[in-house]
Formats: sequence, C-alpha cells, structure tokens
Amino acid sequence: MPYETNADLPPTVRGHLPAHAQDIFREAFNHAWNQYASEGARREEAAFRVAWAAVKKGYRKRGDTWVLKDAM
Repeated sequence: MPYETNADLPPTVRGHLPAHAQDIFREAFNHAWNQYASEGARREEAAFRVAWAAVKKGYRKRGDTWVLKDAM
C-alpha cells in the first residue's frame, strides 16, 4: 500500500530515519509500488527493497543513527 505521508510509514522506518530520508523512502516505495503492480504477492517486498536502496544512496548508518553520506 502506498504511503501518503511520513506519518503513515511503518514504525521501523519512522523511528530510525531522519525526516529527509523518510521522504526518500516514501517516494521510492510509492513509485516502486506502482512499477511492480504485476508482481502480486512480491509487490510489497520489491517496493521495500527499492525504498531502502534509495535511502542508502544518500544515507549511511553510523552506529544506530542514519546520517547523510556527505556529513561523514
């Protein structure tokens, strides 16, 4: 299911990512959700993988915190 706002994201995403990374996750997830409509049961899994990959392009985990790659 697509997410309208960051507040709609799963707690595991909201509780770990900064706001900008949540925006990236949500937009990538929603786009992938539409792109993988024909995947059936694997649709949500594919959308989550795409969303996390998008976040990891601009952010990396330092300890328990996600930070911008440029901020390192």
